[in-house]
Amino acid sequence: VCFWFFSGCLPEGDFLYGIDVSEYQGSINWSQVADLEKDYKISFVMIRSTAGNNHRDRYFTSNWRDAKKNGLTRAAYHYYRPNENSIEQAQFFIKNVQLSQGDLPPIIDIEELSNVQSVNSLISGVSTWVKIVEEHYGVRPIIYSGAYFYKKHLLGNFPKHILWVANYNKIKEPLREFPWSFWQYTDKGKVLGIKGPVDLDVFKGNSNQLKKLLLN
Repeated sequence: VCFWFFSGCLPEGDFLYGIDVSEYQGSINWSQVADLEKDYKISFVMIRSTAGNNHRDRYFTSNWRDAKKNGLTRAAYHYYRPNENSIEQAQFFIKNVQLSQGDLPPIIDIEELSNVQSVNSLISGVSTWVKIVEEHYGVRPIIYSGAYFYKKHLLGNFPKHILWVANYNKIKEPLREFPWSFWQYTDKGKVLGIKGPVDLDVFKGNSNQLKKLLLN
């Protein structure tokens, strides 16, 4: 149910291809990233901007600037720390991320349970983050989570939000319980211009459908 692509097993389907990166990839040669094999050009990149209420990704500034400079559609994502205040996390993201026309909506990455509060309190905190960020940028944030975590803890709580789901199994559908738009299908990809492994993603749709999601 998948075929070999660069050095990763790509799910079959009519998809656009993308990657997501953070400081763990180190310094990236974006001119090489944007110029992969013509049949499988990378169309979008998800870039970690912040984590919790105090950590700005060390490579966010250069990744954010250079991805756009090389013609890639970009998105900024926030790693949500469930033990930290959601209002402070939202404000920290807003302080560090300036979105422009042609960018994807902001993204919240939620994949951990809190060890100091209930699941209901966690969902309330995520909802608070989402509300503050939506009010600031004027667009509904994208939700990122693992397939198992989403099904077990988040399913039914964010029905109007675009879903970016992680599932590394060799399957045709990463999640059957809820419509998804982006699928992170491996964390072991190899891409020109990036040292070491990188997450690979697909968007379920064509370039016109992707454009409909972008900020005006």
